[in-house]
Amino acid sequence: MMLPKKVKLVEVGPRDGLQNEPTPVPTAVKVELIHRLQDAGLRVIEATAFVSPKWVPQMADNAQVMAAIRRKPGVAYPVLVPNRKGLEGALAAGAEEVVVFGAATESFSQKNTNCSIAEGLARFAEVARGALARGLRVRGDISACLGCPYEGDVSPEAAVRVARALDEMGCYEITVADTIGVGTPGKTREVFEAVSKHIPPERLAGHFHDTYGQALANTYAALECGIATFDSSVAGLGGCPYAKGATGNVATEDVLYMLNGLGIETGIDIEKLIAAGDYICGVLGRATHSKAARALAAKKAA
Repeated sequence: MMLPKKVKLVEVGPRDGLQNEPTPVPTAVKVELIHRLQDAGLRVIEATAFVSPKWVPQMADNAQVMAAIRRKPGVAYPVLVPNRKGLEGALAAGAEEVVVFGAATESFSQKNTNCSIAEGLARFAEVARGALARGLRVRGDISACLGCPYEGDVSPEAAVRVARALDEMGCYEITVADTIGVGTPGKTREVFEAVSKHIPPERLAGHFHDTYGQALANTYAALECGIATFDSSVAGLGGCPYAKGATGNVATEDVLYMLNGLGIETGIDIEKLIAAGDYICGVLGRATHSKAARALAAKKAA
């Protein structure tokens, strides 16, 4: 099976990776992390989220982060936007790309956004219209596509319905997410094959958490389906506040190591990427979750 020759990695560490941290991460640290990631060759870095500080206090400094970023030509800094108020904040901060997010199940939608799938999509359609009218790009994420912490198994058709709605509202790219990390390669292939019947694979992305250790295997399964864009988080940071036990996103370093081994082009320097992971882990006072980073560090030490 032909694999893509080039893959785009969307770095979600500064937003998805840090949003659950219980202790506030200084703005300067977030900005430095973004700078290190772009210097490593990442071309898409999810910078922050314009959400209620009551629900996600870690993102309360969103405008300050956007103002302090040394924006590099050719690098995109998408921001998460749940509603019209969030869009207004993103526009004021100079955002050029926004991310709207729906869920494949009603239960997850209620827990994550306090509304039904239909209500959420109507809200996101309003955001998309406003963003597109002002020349911004809009990306769409679908949570809980491979399993839900409240409803269990999720049918591929559930992901298809939300994907088609996001497509209709103008999302240039749509991410199929295994938010709680329960998916397996067979299930991954099944959902991407179903969604690809309606939206071309080149406009789809994968987002895998590694709760059950399946994220790299799922990434490979998606590659076999022609998917060439993947979300990942430096040092494997992250989790999900609405899915008990869900661990972080797949580590960017681990995905990159696999892609390098497959001869797939990314434009990312693994040494600089590992250094960026070491930096944020040093600030947070914990070891990296990246197996590749740990192994390469041990090899270098030896």
